[in-house]
Amino acid sequence: MADTASQSRIEELLAGLNAPQREAVTHGDGPLLILAGAGTGKTRVLTHRIAFLEGTGMARANEILAITFTNKAAQEMRERVERLLGRRTRAMWVMTFHAACARMLRADAHRLGYTRQFTIYDQADARRLVKRSLDELGVDTKRFTPGAVHHQISDAKNKLRDAEAYSRLVGSYFETTVADAYRIYERELHRMNAMDFDDLLVNAVNVLQLFQEVRDRYSTAFRHVLVDEYQDTNAVQYRWLQLLASEHRNLAVVGDDAQSIYGFRGADIGNILSFEETFPDAHVVKLEQNYRSTQTILSAANAVIAHNREQKHKSLWTNLGQGEPIKIRELDDEHAEGRYVVGEIERLVDEGASRAEIAVFYRTNAQSRVIEDTLVRRDIAYQVIGGTKFYERAEVKDAIAYLTVLGNPQDVVSFTRIVNSPRRGIGQTSLGRVIAHADAMGISIWQAAAHADQVPGLGTAAVRSLGRFMDTMQDLRERVEQRVPIGDLLESLLHDTGYIDALQAERTIEAQGREENLAELVEVAREFDATAEEEADTLDVFLQGVALVADADTRTDDEGLITLMTIHNAKGLEYPIVFIAGMEEGVFPHSRALDEGGLEEERRLAYVGVTRAMRSLYLTSARRRAVFGATQYGMRSRFLDEIPPQLTDRADEPRIRAGVAAQRPGSWASSSSSTRTETAVPAFRMGDDVAHAAFGAGVVTGVEAGGIVVVRFAGDGSERKLMAEYAPITKL
Repeated sequence: MADTASQSRIEELLAGLNAPQREAVTHGDGPLLILAGAGTGKTRVLTHRIAFLEGTGMARANEILAITFTNKAAQEMRERVERLLGRRTRAMWVMTFHAACARMLRADAHRLGYTRQFTIYDQADARRLVKRSLDELGVDTKRFTPGAVHHQISDAKNKLRDAEAYSRLVGSYFETTVADAYRIYERELHRMNAMDFDDLLVNAVNVLQLFQEVRDRYSTAFRHVLVDEYQDTNAVQYRWLQLLASEHRNLAVVGDDAQSIYGFRGADIGNILSFEETFPDAHVVKLEQNYRSTQTILSAANAVIAHNREQKHKSLWTNLGQGEPIKIRELDDEHAEGRYVVGEIERLVDEGASRAEIAVFYRTNAQSRVIEDTLVRRDIAYQVIGGTKFYERAEVKDAIAYLTVLGNPQDVVSFTRIVNSPRRGIGQTSLGRVIAHADAMGISIWQAAAHADQVPGLGTAAVRSLGRFMDTMQDLRERVEQRVPIGDLLESLLHDTGYIDALQAERTIEAQGREENLAELVEVAREFDATAEEEADTLDVFLQGVALVADADTRTDDEGLITLMTIHNAKGLEYPIVFIAGMEEGVFPHSRALDEGGLEEERRLAYVGVTRAMRSLYLTSARRRAVFGATQYGMRSRFLDEIPPQLTDRADEPRIRAGVAAQRPGSWASSSSSTRTETAVPAFRMGDDVAHAAFGAGVVTGVEAGGIVVVRFAGDGSERKLMAEYAPITKL
């Protein structure tokens, strides 16, 4: 029984929660599914449940495992739990899937033939190794690119298929090539004591499945397992959680099937949809009160997502009031759309809105170009989320590769990256001979390079260059063994290897910028040193932390910038004012998704975009748009027609239905509220001869609902769907 002080703390903990939130937080033992709609306070529920479990004695701090997808989310959760519990959170595992698996493997990877000092390969490292595997097979990498092959290998791993299992499923020549490369890739990874990101998950599952004592240790130790963004889990993550929760069955998952938008990354919406089938005794709590958006925005989101068949039904509501109508604008082309969006941004800023409050979303990165051009012409500062990130910059990756070789002398990929950076006169031929010698003798690349005079066929100049390089590396490795702070080690490395001198010798603005980036990396290392545990293998832990940084984690806010990004990148964010551009069939929903049966995920993506808006939402489309160098005439997105008219500022304008042309929004190049008068649209029938202003003569081969005519053009034999009301076609 909790004492009076503890009871008081628990009551204080629950005081600010609504009824469903409280129900989720105070749930006892057994599986728990928390269906948390957008903006309903899921992080608050997760952190308060963690505090409740510890505060009531249901679990000690070291018996709690809380899993998220990004380092940023994990850091936020740790900070919020610490504010509730204080320093007791230090014993909890509050981290990402990859970080938790890496931590397990540091202790148990030896069971799979790795050492504790295994390297974690990022995407670029992995693709370089895939290229080496393809080269070994004599494959034309222009035909089968390393990126495409690695994507297939990654997908297989996320489905828990090793090289042998994948090879049994192949059908095409490409898949056979992937299977062969997969075998070599796996062999080389293991030989170099390295794992890619996917291996962290797969090998963690393998250790738990193959070694009962390891499984017992973790499944017994973690009395409660909590998972954020459960709708984004894939097969290997699902299996890992299943194994960890096998003893106590206290698995609490938080997610929203309506926000499952990462199918292309292997996320399986079935994991959340079938949770109650997997755990028939699961307790289900729905969080539907939204604290972010107006009711108009929420009602629009509810209406759109209601068209999906595969879903757990929820209905978002709020106490924030009805709010202003959604603004729907149809423009002549993408340039008019860009002018309208930027014109509205200028008006909003003039009326007192902060630029940091405004975001523009689009379905694909290519759509940003016109909006960016318009912003530049209007001299409006902006940021594009999804560009080159800090840890992806070449000079930063070079510095990390140096540290990686110091920590793992067997790492051929990292060694290859640094041996001639900066240039030391060690060419690819010389490097190839060193690698071949290491392979032939069964020694590490470090050992081979350290005794370059013993490498057959290596020229005198290359032997001297390698000797100087390895002397420097050996001195730095001794500093690693002396456990000097990572910041000091990195600073010495950059100077001793000549990297900084080479940048300074360039005497360019670009080189100065690269030098500043490296100074920032040293600062990152010094911040790590300030919090590192003395007994830890600090270099390994630092490299692990760097390797696990996700794309979205490097996002920064700036008071003076308009934000541009894809809707995928917008997930988890919120802005008072949101524009979603390109609301046309084939653009959003995307034509590829429609071809591949992915309409429901596209609709979930629309739901995500709409629910990012807090008070103002603009949805824009273009009647024609340049796509791959050609003008495409399309119709507006079905998602616009799924929003009830009364929620928009076009409520008085009837929609086109069943091929009957009606009044529709006109060209909105400014914030004008004038409307377009109804015009007569000629009736087209199959077999009609027509002429198009751009495509020439053609014949009508079909007439569809919504005022659409299908025309086959004589010039190139193409068949196109056109909006009869807007396309420049005339009967002959």
